[in-house]
Amino acid sequence: MGGMKVAFRYCGGCNPRYDRGALVKRLTEKHPEWDAEIAAEGVSYDLLIVVGGCSSCCAAWEQFTADRVVKVWTDIDDLTAEQIERGIQSEIQ
Repeated sequence: MGGMKVAFRYCGGCNPRYDRGALVKRLTEKHPEWDAEIAAEGVSYDLLIVVGGCSSCCAAWEQFTADRVVKVWTDIDDLTAEQIERGIQSEIQ
């Protein structure tokens, strides 16, 4: 049986405050149990993480299907998968 299906949705990066790609890389390395990928339409996910470059975290996510959607826009190295799943910064679904 596979792990939790997690997708990442990036903002456009017009106002980057940190390296969003590095954040995702650290998260996926820290949580190898995740079945992680870039979000795609028509796929159902357990968790969609919207990764923004600033607190407006304006990336559209409504076109994706997920049980939970969480927005993150700061460096979250110290957060656990459980904390992210609970929606540390802003759970929007």
